[in-house]
Amino acid sequence: MSEQITDPSPASADDIGPDASLLIVDDDGPFLRRLARAMETRGFEVETAESVAEGVAKSNSSPPKYAVVDLRLGDGNGLDVIEAIRQKRDDTRIVVLTGYGNIATAVTAVKLGAVDYLAKPADADDVYAALTQRSGEKAELPENPMSADRVRWEHIQRVYEICERNVSETARRLNMHRRTLQRILAKRAPK
Repeated sequence: MSEQITDPSPASADDIGPDASLLIVDDDGPFLRRLARAMETRGFEVETAESVAEGVAKSNSSPPKYAVVDLRLGDGNGLDVIEAIRQKRDDTRIVVLTGYGNIATAVTAVKLGAVDYLAKPADADDVYAALTQRSGEKAELPENPMSADRVRWEHIQRVYEICERNVSETARRLNMHRRTLQRILAKRAPK
């Protein structure tokens, strides 16, 4: 009996399983299309949605086995899409993406059934690994964790979004001078 040689690529049918349906919900069109193409090359059958409404509609019509959902969408919260998926199917492996990572939303996403929570921009390999990770496997620690400056910047951005982009209210909540906050908001995110 000859030994069977397998393809060294990261994607295999064993990782994904017989149901390869994947729904990606993100309002960043270019990112959505790039991720969809990358997931298709890894063996998924991809559907895309650019809004909460479209994501919920696609979840109701054909609930996917896998889902990648952005937390902040133009018309609402990605957690609504997760809830819609869970109402139709309880075995879906869901990964949440967000540009504004924080512990509270990560906990909420996991309580609703997400298996992982990745900060944007996440690359296709990270998304694939999160989707196909077996239960009990531990996630690897990041090679380059966020700097203290980046963590501070992320917190300021989150409070700014909570305050509906009102600089005065954000400055008040952060106990910071308004002009100082404006200077921070005008700069690029630190590495």
